[in-house]
Amino acid sequence: MHIGIAGNIGCGKTTLTRMLAEHYGWTPQYEAVSYNPYLEDYYKDIKRWSFNLEVYFLEQRFQDVLEIARSRKTIIQDRTIFEGVYIFVANNYAMGNLSERDFNTYMRLFEMMMSLVKPPDLMIYIRSSIPHLVAQIQKRGREYEQSISIDYLKGLNDRYEKFIREDYKGRVLILEGDELDFQNRPEDFESITEKIDAELYGLFPGETGLSTKI
Repeated sequence: MHIGIAGNIGCGKTTLTRMLAEHYGWTPQYEAVSYNPYLEDYYKDIKRWSFNLEVYFLEQRFQDVLEIARSRKTIIQDRTIFEGVYIFVANNYAMGNLSERDFNTYMRLFEMMMSLVKPPDLMIYIRSSIPHLVAQIQKRGREYEQSISIDYLKGLNDRYEKFIREDYKGRVLILEGDELDFQNRPEDFESITEKIDAELYGLFPGETGLSTKI
């Protein structure tokens, strides 16, 4: 089984991935932020390094999807291949950071990959406001993130909302990140696991395959 965790920069994806992996005994798969050779350069000069960064992410995420498909374990993944395309690449292209030539090349590569993969069994989307994201980014203090602009975060948020509403066809569980402190309040984390149990195992009556909001 494959569980995806989606959400903007600073929303708490990695923390929730770790906590859910520990709670359910799932195998976590984290995005390789610390090892990406383009990330620091990207935040210094987004237009110059966008195509390099996005192709690197696509290659890494495609490897992840292939490994998940071969695994007999339940994998919980911090950011999926779909976000890389529908959020970050789409946003960079709209902002003029990717040329039409580079964007078309990227999308052809992605479409070939998509013929070999399927969406996660459940996508958990952490929806967060811009003030909440900014506060979390400042709190964790990663130097290369401090130059991220409000407009950039807002553009990503808008893309996430479109992705969840229109583009993604799989099962989605929506969490309101501003209202939850799942790291410090056990009752908040428990409310999340109850919703996940309902979506995956049908422990409560209701239709499956529909978006759920808590």
